[in-house]
Amino acid sequence: MAAAGAHRPGPLKQQNKAHKGGKHSGSSQRRAGGRVPVKAQPRRRLRDLNRVDRRHQALQLRRQRKEAVLAEKRSLGSRDGPPHLVVVVPLHSRAAAQGSLRLLQSQDSAVVRADEGTAGGFALLCPRLKQRWRFVAAQAGDLHAVLDLAKVADSLLFVLDAVDGWDSAGEHCLSCLFAQGLPSYALAVPGGTDLPPKKRIDARKKLSKSIEKRFPEAKLFPLNTEQECSVLLRHLSSQKQRHLAFRDRRAHLLARAAEFVPSQDSHLVGTLKVSGFVRGQTLSVNSLVHIVGHGDFQLSQVDAPPDPLSLNPRVLKGQKRSQDMEVQEEENGADEMEEDVKVLMKADPSKQESLQSEVVPDPMEGEQTWPTEEELQEAEDSLKANRRVVKVPKGTSKYQAAWIVDDGEEGSEQDDDDDEDDDMDDDLMEEAVSQEGESSEEEAGEEESETMTVSECLRDEQYDEKMEEDEQMLERYKQERMDEMFPDEVDTPRDVPARVRFQKYRGLKSFRTSPWDPKENLPRDYARIFQFQDFSRTRKNLFRQIEKEETEGASVGWYVTLHVCNVPVSVMESFKEGKPLVLFSLLPHEQKMSVLNFLVRRHPGNSEPVRAKEELIFHCGFRRFRASPLFSQHTSADKHKLERFLRPDAALVVTVYAPITFPPASVLLFKQRSNGMHDLIATGSLLSVDPDRIVIKRLVLSGHPFKIFTKTAVVRYMFFNREDVMWFKPVELRTKWGRRGHIKEPLGTHGHMKCHFDGQLKSQDTVLLNLYKRVFPKWTYDPHVPEPVPWLRSESALPEREVEME
Repeated sequence: MAAAGAHRPGPLKQQNKAHKGGKHSGSSQRRAGGRVPVKAQPRRRLRDLNRVDRRHQALQLRRQRKEAVLAEKRSLGSRDGPPHLVVVVPLHSRAAAQGSLRLLQSQDSAVVRADEGTAGGFALLCPRLKQRWRFVAAQAGDLHAVLDLAKVADSLLFVLDAVDGWDSAGEHCLSCLFAQGLPSYALAVPGGTDLPPKKRIDARKKLSKSIEKRFPEAKLFPLNTEQECSVLLRHLSSQKQRHLAFRDRRAHLLARAAEFVPSQDSHLVGTLKVSGFVRGQTLSVNSLVHIVGHGDFQLSQVDAPPDPLSLNPRVLKGQKRSQDMEVQEEENGADEMEEDVKVLMKADPSKQESLQSEVVPDPMEGEQTWPTEEELQEAEDSLKANRRVVKVPKGTSKYQAAWIVDDGEEGSEQDDDDDEDDDMDDDLMEEAVSQEGESSEEEAGEEESETMTVSECLRDEQYDEKMEEDEQMLERYKQERMDEMFPDEVDTPRDVPARVRFQKYRGLKSFRTSPWDPKENLPRDYARIFQFQDFSRTRKNLFRQIEKEETEGASVGWYVTLHVCNVPVSVMESFKEGKPLVLFSLLPHEQKMSVLNFLVRRHPGNSEPVRAKEELIFHCGFRRFRASPLFSQHTSADKHKLERFLRPDAALVVTVYAPITFPPASVLLFKQRSNGMHDLIATGSLLSVDPDRIVIKRLVLSGHPFKIFTKTAVVRYMFFNREDVMWFKPVELRTKWGRRGHIKEPLGTHGHMKCHFDGQLKSQDTVLLNLYKRVFPKWTYDPHVPEPVPWLRSESALPEREVEME
């Protein structure tokens, strides 16, 4: 009641003037400093809309989005759009995929036409519904084929078992597909009619419950009769299409027919004529194309043959052509390609993209300075110091005498192999280099005198080989465990001075705030790569240009024949074997090499240790390649610490040399076993293309307090000579219990040193010294990935199969 009766001021209330301070002449101009104020754009239109107008505007936006979705559904599979591409993926060894395809072919009033290359693929034309589908069955167990087909598929048809749903191989396939990006899908369950009615209902309920985790809103479609097939086709044509960003911005094509024309110079290289329907974006003849699994190529021309899957073949641009709508199969697709072929466009050499992927470095570009007199004198003194007296046979020249090595010098010339090669294996376990040299010679001698003995039982030999792999895996587990317990800690070598062994490392006052020039001491491989001045701005401008501007070329839905130049004959051989032939058009700069950074997370189904710089297989967007990556922490700082192993509990950044790819793009990391199988170890996405990302490798030298005073302590076992203590004196010390200090002076000649700290040490504390060095990935990029062993075969059956082959 008090609120209802509150006093409100009337029209006679006193209104005071607002204060106008600072508006006198000259004050505002002095504060502005010559800057002209920008007029703020008023949002009066949004503010003036009343409730009815806002509801009307929201209704219009919903209607526009709905019309866009309906237009996309109508165009897919229609006369003007490409056929609806459905990839059939069996998820169980008992799933009858071929039986389901035969049942789909038995539709009434539909025309069935078989594909040329892919085994078991066919097109289904339904003039009554004005729809056309193309069904492609992935080969059982071929992981690369499933992933390649999923890149271009409009819908995936998962074929499940009526009782178990999917097995372990199907689970592995689903993990890869979800990580790569899943298009629209449907679940079909053929069979199950042989079960009693009661058990059939129980099996259906159990199967529906088991798929809730993977497919929360999915619906199971039985596939036993023609009527059930019609219901499935109606669902595939009416469901909402899922978009994959990496394919929607690029033109892509799944080959329906292909022809190889060898060149005049060699029969191993020639022109590949690929026919198929354009999808995604308009395909330009001047842009490069990427054949998945084979590399980048140029186009010479684009032809427009007659559409072999036309719903109305009698009307073909005024030409009279009669054809009965009956169930038939094409025996030879190349004959149709030769009929009525029209050249759409030919490549323009002035506008065509170049295939150059690397910068050719000029060795004379580097800065050269003439050495000073002091440097010449130092070099001469070092040569005099390195002179030695060696007993040589009579008649030996000076050049021959320089190659004679004394017994005591055999192991001393390999001390810095770890720094030159930057091998991660020597950082965890430091061993004597002289012992490595002697052991390598002994192994070489043993190899020369080795005799081959054949065992009576091949299974025992294969079992012993398996045990050797287990021992290597056990050693890796130990190294990973040691790295978790003592991160980055190494033992100071006894036979090599620490100032020589760690001469490429430096100390930092603070890892987070200390400066580090990204252009300092770059390797020679950085002269071969390309770098953007502003990668994000280039990406935004390129995507904006794709959305707004119309490119000249083959539009979406056209059936075209692409003439791809300089293609190896192995591409055609793989197509004849039944492998899918997938082409993607490349955006500008996507053929050039640079440094790519991927943000990945360890797959929970894999627990084997994976070391940095170990060769892995990458599925990045539409590409597939092999490389040896670096692992580093994902932070917002300007420097990132190297990780020696792929951590299972945190997201890491993977750095490799690879062709430029514009994000977003998914990435899958596989590791090949010794038996040829590929294990999924990590999944993620492309983070950036940035060669200036600094990855820092840290080494930690540890020492133990020998005598402890108030704030001073004598530390030993960190160094073993006086010169090393003086060399590392400027570097700050820290302890595991949080103390900080510095080296005061060396004591004696065996590496003991007096250190001063900000507090008294505990006897069980450990003194640490951090050293840092920037590391770079290895140039091991290889676009050719070996075919994996089919994942439908069990591992227990592999040795028996190998014995039978031998």
